[in-house]
Amino acid sequence: MQEESLLMGQAHIAITNHTPQPTRYVLDTNVLIHDPTALLKFEEHHIIIPITVLEELDKLKNGKNAIGADCRQAIREIDKILGGADPEAVEAGIPIPRAETGDNEGLLSILMPKSPENVSLLPTHLNDNKILNDIHSLKHEFAEQRVVLITKDINMRLKARGCGIEAEDYHNDQSISDIDHLHQGFIEFSGNFWDLIEKVETVQEMGRTLHRLPKKDPIDDIYPNQFILDELGFVGRVIEVNDDEITVLHLDKRRLLETEAWGLVPRDVYQACALNLLLDPEVHLVNLTGAAGSGKTILALAAAIEMTMATKAYRRIIATRSIQGLDEDIGFLPGTEAEKMEPWLGAITDNLEALHCEDEDCDGSVDYVLNKVPLHFKSLNYIRGRSFQHSLIIIDESQNLTPHQIKTIITRAGNGSKVICLGNLAQIDTPYLNATSSGLTYLNERFKNFIFGGSIQLQGVPRSALAEYAEANL
Repeated sequence: MQEESLLMGQAHIAITNHTPQPTRYVLDTNVLIHDPTALLKFEEHHIIIPITVLEELDKLKNGKNAIGADCRQAIREIDKILGGADPEAVEAGIPIPRAETGDNEGLLSILMPKSPENVSLLPTHLNDNKILNDIHSLKHEFAEQRVVLITKDINMRLKARGCGIEAEDYHNDQSISDIDHLHQGFIEFSGNFWDLIEKVETVQEMGRTLHRLPKKDPIDDIYPNQFILDELGFVGRVIEVNDDEITVLHLDKRRLLETEAWGLVPRDVYQACALNLLLDPEVHLVNLTGAAGSGKTILALAAAIEMTMATKAYRRIIATRSIQGLDEDIGFLPGTEAEKMEPWLGAITDNLEALHCEDEDCDGSVDYVLNKVPLHFKSLNYIRGRSFQHSLIIIDESQNLTPHQIKTIITRAGNGSKVICLGNLAQIDTPYLNATSSGLTYLNERFKNFIFGGSIQLQGVPRSALAEYAEANL
């Protein structure tokens, strides 16, 4: 009997050693605004929402902007889990249902304010302080468990660490940890690319030259619609990737550099590759990143006008832009939605003028294009819930979008539509976002394997010598 008890005790110890207690993660308001479905991203752990966070969501939910919409969705996600549970159960934790597995993993609870004895608390005139006080009390109550604050606010994390509270950023939707590893859309080889290839099968199909190469070093890490460049002038575009082989479309560099879209000719091979993707009706999503002045907007606009006016591949152009302050300020500008959006989309009209700057009557040409081209300026607020068919959608300054917001916009593209995302990851104006957590980075990395998508990181600053020097030195 004693031997059996001893064995049971050993078994209990083994289970305890191999089954660590779930962590208690406390979510800040900015995490739920950044990703309203964040509650579902912590697996078997215990998710805690301070009552102060619910109050902040409630205060922001009525805003007629992206933040208000995200707050409302976050509140619905919380209500879906808590349902009609009684207060005691809510405080203890309600199981979080998983739609993909049908299981209940992890717990969700609401943290009510408590004041433990003999504990110094922060002044409560700030909501951040209230949340930190509540977490301090939680750590005091559950001293044997790990309690972690999850917040996008760097200063909040610093304050938490100063109070002895473990704090982390929300990383669930970050595809990369170092922006230098961002998918560029091309691979450059020094010397002759073909000297590195042991075996190649070249065929002619429908007037195109295709090279079939084994998928191994130096091209084992490659994606559809990625370009291969070398110093001797070879340019190829990957059109098919499987487990053992890739197929590369041979592109004549001279012809590529002579490609014209609404009078615009690329200035370098990177712009030429971008224009190749923009003008291809089989590519439904194009991401263009690069420094200010690298040509992102003018390339997208020229290709868009070419495909709506000349080739009639699309019925209309939808131009929109994300910029800090846009959602709040748009209501105070006079006029219609298009007139309100015009100041924020000045980059579009500026580049339209640049396309016709050499015309005898530049203003007349621009007015003619604006009258003839079905170009619509739309606020991001009005894109939610809509579906655009046979449209070319240009999203400028998309580095300021969160992953959740960019998903909301991309899913608006209907049949026969194409989305072009433009952005400079060195110029992010949105609070709590950086280059690695930006929606543009998220989209770029998540769509690497999409056979109907492509991306190019433009190089250089063709705008002017001044712009190039400022980009490098300021």
